[in-house]
Amino acid sequence: MPLFKEAPPKVLVPEKLSPDGLALLRSSLDVEERKGLSPEELLEIIPTYEALLVRSETKVTAPVLRAARNLKVVARAGVGVDNVDVEEATKLGIVVVNSPSGNIGAAAEHTIALMMSMARKIPEGCASLKEGKWERSKFVGVEVKGKILGIIGLGKVGLTVARLAKGLGMTVNALDPYASPAVAASASVTLVSSLAELLASADFLTIHTPLIASTRGMIAEAELAQMKPGARILNVARGGTIDEVALLAALESGHLGGAAVDVFTSEPPVPESTAAKLIAHPRAVVTPHLGASTVEAQENVSVDVCEQVLEILKGLLPRSAVNAPIILPEEYQKLQPFVRLVEKIGSLYTQHYATAPGGSMTRNTFDLIYQGEVASINNTKPLFAALVKGLLSPISSTEGININIVNAELVARERGIFISEQHSRDPSEHSSYSSLVTLVARPPSRASSRAPAATDTGGAPQVQHQRIISGTCSGDQPLITRLGRFEASFEPQGTLLICENYDSPGKIGVVGSILGREGVNINFMTVAPVSPKLAVGGNIEDIKATKDGPASADPASKEALMILGVDRGVSHSVTSDLVKEGGVLSACAVTL
Repeated sequence: MPLFKEAPPKVLVPEKLSPDGLALLRSSLDVEERKGLSPEELLEIIPTYEALLVRSETKVTAPVLRAARNLKVVARAGVGVDNVDVEEATKLGIVVVNSPSGNIGAAAEHTIALMMSMARKIPEGCASLKEGKWERSKFVGVEVKGKILGIIGLGKVGLTVARLAKGLGMTVNALDPYASPAVAASASVTLVSSLAELLASADFLTIHTPLIASTRGMIAEAELAQMKPGARILNVARGGTIDEVALLAALESGHLGGAAVDVFTSEPPVPESTAAKLIAHPRAVVTPHLGASTVEAQENVSVDVCEQVLEILKGLLPRSAVNAPIILPEEYQKLQPFVRLVEKIGSLYTQHYATAPGGSMTRNTFDLIYQGEVASINNTKPLFAALVKGLLSPISSTEGININIVNAELVARERGIFISEQHSRDPSEHSSYSSLVTLVARPPSRASSRAPAATDTGGAPQVQHQRIISGTCSGDQPLITRLGRFEASFEPQGTLLICENYDSPGKIGVVGSILGREGVNINFMTVAPVSPKLAVGGNIEDIKATKDGPASADPASKEALMILGVDRGVSHSVTSDLVKEGGVLSACAVTL
């Protein structure tokens, strides 16, 4: 069975990715490899694509993102996202993902390789020997055993470098305000409290931080002056973290014994630039951004980001998004079915209550209540985003808004939608479900909460304080359990015709006859009676108890909802006929 009902999404790959990753995409997506695109060409063709996979060469700028009206995800096959305008992507609701762990081992090993090459003068000795010379005395190096390695940034790469260095007999100090003392201790790493302390102690210094405002130029003239005479420095992280002008000056003065650099502020370096002069310096060991250039790393990051692109285009949660909250794997598994449920609840609310003829979108304040097991999940940002998307999609689809976990809060603020999330680990006293999600639309004011709303199709009055929808998940399948005053049990899927009527014999036959006359087939039908437990309410207290006594005392208790799954859209004329000819109080068609 194909993953996508319509034409498969188009994916643009302007740089080289591993064959296995591309094969994974081609199994269900329309993949186009267009290597060597100019910025102008990329800007021209990007509007037709839903996913863009890049490495480090392609610049995904704000103009490109704004032109990419169908783009849902930018995937960077690697760790950094310096070549992607993440802020603009966030505004546009475009998910930016990377592969934070695929090249950890490769980057760490390259750091050690450069350190050993610098310490033992391997590049110079190799070049000399290839020139036919034999200059053993000229290339006397130093041992790393017993030396102190200073690491700035004890993340995954930094920690792997530390463990490798310990295996070489080095003492390792590190500076990272967010590093776990327990993790550092397990790797026999000493955490220091200041950069000055780290610089003064290091025989070798290596940097493993992202390039952000606080790390740009963090090692400059003043910092290099604090290092021991003859100390050596490495950068296999990001060009720009070390001031290249200051580094070149420290090498030329002889203060530093060497530098090993894999990354530069401009790649490739401009001729006659500081980076070009640094590359040419005899005490510099340099490589052209090879930190992740191993067969294994290329394969790992390619497959990883390709898997994420597939998941996101199928509507699943982003696993390694740089512009969305991190979701733990165990939370991810629990959340995924509820993300679908909450989006359906939001869409059902808008179509059933707000966009039906005569309906009103006056309610913009909602309670989103989690009860039971789902309430134990700490990160409910994906559920918040799903609700915003569900509420707005039926009325904003023509605007091309891509609402997701990335920009949901921003979109909600712009649209004046206020959502209060509430957690109750005890399931509803009236619910037999282990998890329950309830959406309550608050009335504009307490005074109007008991007043009748405008009429839906056919003139039937709608009680405003009953704008409540509850649902749960049966396995991975969303299930609506409450719609207003009615206790329901139906899957929010496809086109549904929701009819409110007095529960009396023959009603189903009349409705079926009218639909048959219009060529509308009924796939399934369920009847939702008024629940004595849920008959009255409008706030969280009312959900738990009926204020005005049993619903059976109210004539309205004879009402019921008929929920019909139909095979096509239902026009307004059909719903009008159902009210006029079929004795239905109100009829509303929704598509979920």
